[in-house]
Amino acid sequence: MSAPHHSSAGAEPASACTDALPSAARGGPLSHTLSRVARLHRIAAGKFLKAAGIYPGQEFVMMYLWDTGPVRQSELIKAVDLDPSTVTKMLQRLEQTGHVRRSPDPADRRAVLVEATGASCSLLAEVKAAWCDLEEHTLAGLDAHERAELARLLGKVEANLCGETAGCPGMPGAPATASTGAAGAETPADPADPAAGQDRTSSARSTSAAEL
Repeated sequence: MSAPHHSSAGAEPASACTDALPSAARGGPLSHTLSRVARLHRIAAGKFLKAAGIYPGQEFVMMYLWDTGPVRQSELIKAVDLDPSTVTKMLQRLEQTGHVRRSPDPADRRAVLVEATGASCSLLAEVKAAWCDLEEHTLAGLDAHERAELARLLGKVEANLCGETAGCPGMPGAPATASTGAAGAETPADPADPAAGQDRTSSARSTSAAEL
């Protein structure tokens, strides 16, 4: 006697029950989401910053210069926590557009001083506006309580990651200038320049700007 036939009607196919995450990421669903959110956030930032005529990553350099005034290029590199060659290329572009000025350090002619120019004041206003627009675009639909809670939770996540990162801002052993750096949010490399792609960073702290 043959076994009774059980209808599969109503049963979901196996594929429908498969987790949408890549198989290798199923043990870290939140980490996978964070990586995607970081990438999308940086893409959105690029669109807002494009109107100001700069690429993602350059704004962190300018933020630091606007807040600190003239600094040695070596100090700037430590503060924004980017690859030296990346910062050099960024500064070359920003110098060409009239936003920064580089000159020999009177105290040490081998060192280079970098400062924001007076002409960059208009860029400052545009970056402020872009950052505000990015904030609203990113947090649309979240009320004040949800935004505060998200900031609190992300702060804890950041602290966890900083605990595993050498030289993280605010952590023992961090460069003295890093705690005041504008690149406190992870920073740069993204498709920073579609034409040359030269503003990419290799820094662990540049996750917000990284193409993950």
